Amino acid sequence: MTRRAEAGLIVAACLLAAIGVAIVEFTQGNWLDAQVALTFLAFAAAFGGVYLAVIRWAPGASSLLLPLAAFLTAIGFIEIYRLDSHLAALQRWWLLVAAAAGALVLWALRDAGVSVLRRYRYVILAIGIGLLLLPLLPDSWLVYGATVNGSRLWVRIDIPGASRVMSFQPGEVAKVLITIFLASYLAERAEAMSVVSRKIGPFEIPEPRHLGPVVVAAVAAFLVLVYQRDLGASLLLFGIFVGMLYIATGRSFYVVTGAALVVIAGWTALVSFDHVQRRIEAWLDPFGHFSEAGYQTVQGLFAMGSGALTGSGIGLGRPDLIPAAATDFIFAAVAEEMGLAGSLAVLTGFSLLIAVGFGIALRSRERFRKYLAGGLMLVIGLQAFIIIAGVLRLMPITGLTLPFMSYGGSSLVTNMAIIALLLRVSHEERT
Repeated sequence: MTRRAEAGLIVAACLLAAIGVAIVEFTQGNWLDAQVALTFLAFAAAFGGVYLAVIRWAPGASSLLLPLAAFLTAIGFIEIYRLDSHLAALQRWWLLVAAAAGALVLWALRDAGVSVLRRYRYVILAIGIGLLLLPLLPDSWLVYGATVNGSRLWVRIDIPGASRVMSFQPGEVAKVLITIFLASYLAERAEAMSVVSRKIGPFEIPEPRHLGPVVVAAVAAFLVLVYQRDLGASLLLFGIFVGMLYIATGRSFYVVTGAALVVIAGWTALVSFDHVQRRIEAWLDPFGHFSEAGYQTVQGLFAMGSGALTGSGIGLGRPDLIPAAATDFIFAAVAEEMGLAGSLAVLTGFSLLIAVGFGIALRSRERFRKYLAGGLMLVIGLQAFIIIAGVLRLMPITGLTLPFMSYGGSSLVTNMAIIALLLRVSHEERT
């Protein structure tokens, strides 16, 4: 696809977001106002700015990533605006910050490329683990951790003289940093880890000493996340570890062992944490616990069921009846107001984005870039699968956010940085 076609698709996504806001205003009995123009300008400035940064610092990058990211962001923003215009106004600002972060990544890697990240892998790992530890800071500090819905995931900053408290999730950035560490480490040890030297039953595994740093990093991250009761992020991070080990070695041992550990860890969490028990009950029998743990799941099912083929129409449904609709259950809100057609459009958007990302990984000749692109796509793909599967009741709800679509500044900034890294990888492979 040419750069001109890419720019046209980005403009189409900006128009989609603005038209969606206009439809919401019409359904509320209002006429066109500044919100429509602000939405178009914010999207155009954000994705247009990243587009110009690509032309300047990564002209050989894939032209398919940005339009898909813009499309998913536009669909999510329409529902956020429909649910809460105040949250939508904050999301516009976060979109601009995310675009600046993406452009900054492209600028920082303009000369040395992504290979510079390999030199500092242990520093990057330490920073990632440190970010995971941040929510454990005591409440008496200026920067402190906060517990929300039973999980201590948030870090809040009291700004002197300000009426609001700034909040963010450091774990969103930590998962990308840990992925960079894994890509760098596995790029150097892939050959050694692919050589079979030990056997456990019918499975063949590499020399255990080569797995040492990976196991230490995994255990440290998992212990922190389990202590914080962030089991959704634990599952995501575990999937990234297992997936990248399989990508690097091609050994089914890691997949089988990972699946067994998930079952053991799931059972342990079930008997240890009350909020995990409630989520399992809501998954297995949501209607039997309608007034308690199953309320969110049931409301999401009602919403998706009432959406039918084409949906109730933007602004004409009742997604506001779903708890946390703008974050955890944004997919159910889309399914209600845009129907099966809108749901399939979202699934297609994610499928194409993941296919493009893995295509970049497959075409990469240098091992680090290959593993980095594959790992970053695992981050987006696994997170999208886990949250959508939870909404569809294919697995318990985990509390993760849907990439690009859910409300949340930390998630949006992180995902835009992921897109920037993928753009840089694809540029380096073409040039």
